[in-house]
Amino acid sequence: MIDTKFNELFQQAMTSDSQLIARVLLTSNEFKGVMHGVESLVDVGGGDGTMASSIALAYPDVKCTVFDLPNVVEGIQRNEKVGNLTYVAGDMFEAIPHAQLILLKWILHNWNDENCIKVLKQCKEAIQSRDKGGKLLIIDMVVGIPSDNLNQALANVHMLSILGGKERTEQQWKYLFINAGFNDYKILSILGPRSVIEVYLA
Repeated sequence: MIDTKFNELFQQAMTSDSQLIARVLLTSNEFKGVMHGVESLVDVGGGDGTMASSIALAYPDVKCTVFDLPNVVEGIQRNEKVGNLTYVAGDMFEAIPHAQLILLKWILHNWNDENCIKVLKQCKEAIQSRDKGGKLLIIDMVVGIPSDNLNQALANVHMLSILGGKERTEQQWKYLFINAGFNDYKILSILGPRSVIEVYLA
């Protein structure tokens, strides 16, 4: 049975988090570099579209898509004023819409390694090679970056005990990327305890 009150509170929390992350990213020169040359973006597990709509408004020439489960997409109040934003229903374990940039914000820490690799393989199928502008963008914790962060340690305990996921070190992220078929990555430390990870195909 679905706890509608819990889901409502969870979505409110995710919306607030996305608003905060979007404000920080969209004023970052490093993020402007990430977005340079990008023509299309898919926000996987994008919920109500808060993150994607912020990017769509800041980059009106970028075709942005929110991709989430059918029950999530059906309940979204769409912002018709954002002409370059669309919503698509589907399952990230089965297929992800093609785009130059695939965004996974606060998604993979919910899952064990096996499921993360499944999702990453679908991302790999959805983007082109690096020389054609393809990239995967992950917003999540990299344990140890920044160093000695108590919030990361507490978050890891929470993920393990409640959801069965985990926060990962750089080496653990690298393991996922290699096993999903990616060739290179770069970590940008621009979100405090969380990082932005650019992941590429050769």
